[in-house]
Amino acid sequence: EVQLVESGGGLVQAGGSLRLSCTASGITSADYAIGWFRQAPGKEREGISCVNNNGRHSWYANSVKGRFTTSSDNAKTTVYLQMNSLKPEDTAVYYCTAPQLGRQYWGKGTLVTVSS
Repeated sequence: EVQLVESGGGLVQAGGSLRLSCTASGITSADYAIGWFRQAPGKEREGISCVNNNGRHSWYANSVKGRFTTSSDNAKTTVYLQMNSLKPEDTAVYYCTAPQLGRQYWGKGTLVTVSS
């Protein structure tokens, strides 16, 4: 069974940094894409990044481009989202997601709170 576990969220002041992790298990493909989404209170879930698990190809939403970057570990089972120059509007629950056999799997999310 596919499982995705996010970690690394927390409280940070504006201008600070956090690194989120998404650890995947149960995915049978050697190469797959990990998507990062976030959902702020009262807002719809927003896609902010997509990267393949070897970290070579990535896409970023305009709202985070230049501030957020992704990378992966050597085992290609954990993808990181490095978030720099955080703003209060980055406050949200952050989720990672990955596909397997036509189904999209999601983690439970990790909360990021950016204080002004």
